[in-house]
Amino acid sequence: MKKVFVLFAAFVFLTLNQAFAYRATDFSSDAKIISAINMLEQAGETDVLRNLQRHAIRVSFDDLSSVSYNSSKTYAVSTYNTYGTRVIMINSIYKNAPTEQIACLIAHESCHVKRVADLEEETIATQKEAATWIKLKNSSKVYPESRLTSRLDKISGLYMASTNGNNLVQQKIASNGFYRSQLGLN
Repeated sequence: MKKVFVLFAAFVFLTLNQAFAYRATDFSSDAKIISAINMLEQAGETDVLRNLQRHAIRVSFDDLSSVSYNSSKTYAVSTYNTYGTRVIMINSIYKNAPTEQIACLIAHESCHVKRVADLEEETIATQKEAATWIKLKNSSKVYPESRLTSRLDKISGLYMASTNGNNLVQQKIASNGFYRSQLGLN
């Protein structure tokens, strides 16, 4: 009887593992994005991977001028394509950014589940981006001086300095003109 139970338990375990299994190539065909997704997996960011899988999200580098009025300043967006499939579009100007930074953008955008983000969702997504940067940033590596590096360093500093009663990330979002307009806070 014990053998039957052990075999049954092993079968259930393997079946559940397969149910949650994924391949980075399920989400993108771009080598840089696949590397970033693999990096997220290696870092234990299972919630990001679950979000990507749950919503069948495809991730790509794109010219964001068709979805953003100020595409040169937009890092990435979570939106829907013409077939109604959810997609994460990373601004193609960051195609050569370090893999860790691409992973942070994916982590952020994977948190968006509403058709239109609100302050709470944007705060959660930005905090996830910051926490991912803290986890993935290699202290022995010199990162390029760029808007993206500056953003990641700034939000991770705010994230680390926040307390239960004083969410500096949320305050920064709520006071930012772009987000105020996007989130209807004006």
